[in-house]
Amino acid sequence: MERDAFDMTVYVELSKAECFVCAFLNGDPDYPHITLFDDGEFVAFLNRFPTLPGQALVVPRRHVEHVLTDLTDDEYGRFLAVVRRVGLAMQAALPTERLYLLSLGSMQANRHVHFHVAALPPGVPLAQQQYQALDMYNGVLTYGPGEAQELARRITAALRTPDSPVVP
Repeated sequence: MERDAFDMTVYVELSKAECFVCAFLNGDPDYPHITLFDDGEFVAFLNRFPTLPGQALVVPRRHVEHVLTDLTDDEYGRFLAVVRRVGLAMQAALPTERLYLLSLGSMQANRHVHFHVAALPPGVPLAQQQYQALDMYNGVLTYGPGEAQELARRITAALRTPDSPVVP
């Protein structure tokens, strides 16, 4: 996939909104994302600035800022179960050498708790793996027409298969 230079100015402006996740979940047209999963409590959607194909964010629907202290034990367990489900679906939908799960963000921007779920494709040289593979300063992927929707279709299809761990 093609990469574009990462524009920190645009990223900071979008991230400094009251809450980019809440803006997206409330339907603000300035914050479009492609939804992969929504169970009413947690939502997964494609990252707007992906560094790996199909990279997604998983978030609580309600505004939460601290991953450990703002969630009850039960909520945290359900949150991680959704992260796992999305990760398993991503692995089923995309060639994956390693699956990355990270809770990132900043109190200066991106305050809404979120986990990044990213599938490292096979064959990426070791020097370009781990944080290097996730570093936006190496460029963000540019999806061609319909590519993001196709990735979303494959991941959501994996979420819906009868033998998927997503189905209760």
